[in-house]
Amino acid sequence: MKQIESISGQLLREMFSAATTWLEKSSADIDALNVFPVPDGDTGTNMLLTMRSTLEEAYRAPDNSIAGVAEAMARGALMGARGNSGVILSQIWRGLAQGLAGRETMDTAGFARAMQQSAEVAVKGISNPVEGTILTVIREAAVSAVAQVSAGETNMVSLLEAVIAAAEESVANTPRLLPVLRDAGVVDAGGQGLYTILEGAYHYLSGKMEQAPFRKPHIIVSELAPGTRLPQAVTADEVPYGYCTEFLLRGQKLEPDKIRKHLEKEGESLIVVGDNSAVRIHIHTLDPGKIIRYATKQGTIHQVSMRNMDEQHQDWLEIQKEKTPVADTAIVAVVAGEGIADVFTSLGVGSIVPGGQTMNPSTKELLQAVEAVPAEKIIVLPNNKNIVLTARQLPSLTKKTVEVIPTQTIPQGVAALLAFDYEADLPTNTRIMQQAAEAVRTVEITRSVRATRIGNLEIKKKQPLGLLDGDVVAVGDDLTDAIEKTLARLDLDNFEVVTIYYGADTQAEDAERVAAGIREKHSNLQVEVVRGGQPYYNYIISVE
Repeated sequence: MKQIESISGQLLREMFSAATTWLEKSSADIDALNVFPVPDGDTGTNMLLTMRSTLEEAYRAPDNSIAGVAEAMARGALMGARGNSGVILSQIWRGLAQGLAGRETMDTAGFARAMQQSAEVAVKGISNPVEGTILTVIREAAVSAVAQVSAGETNMVSLLEAVIAAAEESVANTPRLLPVLRDAGVVDAGGQGLYTILEGAYHYLSGKMEQAPFRKPHIIVSELAPGTRLPQAVTADEVPYGYCTEFLLRGQKLEPDKIRKHLEKEGESLIVVGDNSAVRIHIHTLDPGKIIRYATKQGTIHQVSMRNMDEQHQDWLEIQKEKTPVADTAIVAVVAGEGIADVFTSLGVGSIVPGGQTMNPSTKELLQAVEAVPAEKIIVLPNNKNIVLTARQLPSLTKKTVEVIPTQTIPQGVAALLAFDYEADLPTNTRIMQQAAEAVRTVEITRSVRATRIGNLEIKKKQPLGLLDGDVVAVGDDLTDAIEKTLARLDLDNFEVVTIYYGADTQAEDAERVAAGIREKHSNLQVEVVRGGQPYYNYIISVE
């Protein structure tokens, strides 16, 4: 085995540059490690974007000492953190930098101490730490590092090999600690991401990176069989709130804990790390000016970053504002798919926020859409169960009157729109639109992203799935079979209209054949076919 007893800042940077490339090869696989077998996870993507920002700053380090490079990595990670997984990853790098402060190089003992510090800082950065997550993995990896050093290990390659072995074991054990993972038969995505980063660093340090183009990162498989209970909810990776405000605060006798306590009530996703002379602050807030005013009373601020909406999306909202006629009540809807967006626009929606599976819009994006439409009364249609809670934050964030119809599917959104009465007041429309949404049944057809088991259903990877009102109720030999089995769960003699929205990966002729089959078996039904263009779901079918 290759013998390396110390690591310089330059080598540290090269290790994690290689690790980022290694992570990129499996980010989509990590995204797929969500607790529901449909494609709606983004942990791998968030961690990859955070690592890219980490490396960008690392290459700007003023010197090649291990301390200088580690500090730059921590700074870059904090500035570019995406989602909860990215925020925790930035805290891990912050702890590493603290553990290596003042050092020119890093030996095995220094690495073990720095990992311990990483685990401690990561936990402190989370309001409610949970076992069975990336926090568990970093802690148990650090414990392994300390044990190896205590046993006399001086080779960094051997130490890192032991660390990734411990991380792998920890990730594999996450389903035993979190019931939601056990039920789905998957490991924690954040923990898998951290393992992949460490694995990539090891491959580089051990000289095995030359084989990387011909290999893929190891995705750890749960040793537990999937449970029979379907998870009731999935926590969103991103917790956005207002403007993403980040800056470095310099001064004398700064008190990070006191600053953190003061800012806790001013926003969300708060991170305050540093010492008595320099503190880095990250917060999502609706009033960044208030944060800056407070900070300037403590010292001087540097490297200020305030990120609002993407410029292109903001321009799009302005165009929508110009096109939308002034009305008493406007409707804002969240929609994925060009064809479905056209349907919602034709039914009178004033502003469409792109979003759905894999791209849940933030509170900020919804709020800006609400503010952009020229009306003081707003009805919001989330059209996705993971967006409803985000939408419900809106009434307290604007002076406009906002009502949220908790639509969880596209068909529910369409039904609500069709019930809208231009002559009725807001409370009346809210009531009748919600009643209309509740009367619709939704069938969704997609393909499983992994093998799993739900109840009595044995599901193979890429097998067609049928969901009825959000619950997986059928698997099929092909898409048509999945549709037929799912529709069989409904008494179609009691319905009148079936609307088939076919997705971006589905051909129009295939959708027409599906429609013809339904008409042949149920002559009482009016069956319509609409190009939805939605991603991931081959068909979304409205039954009313």
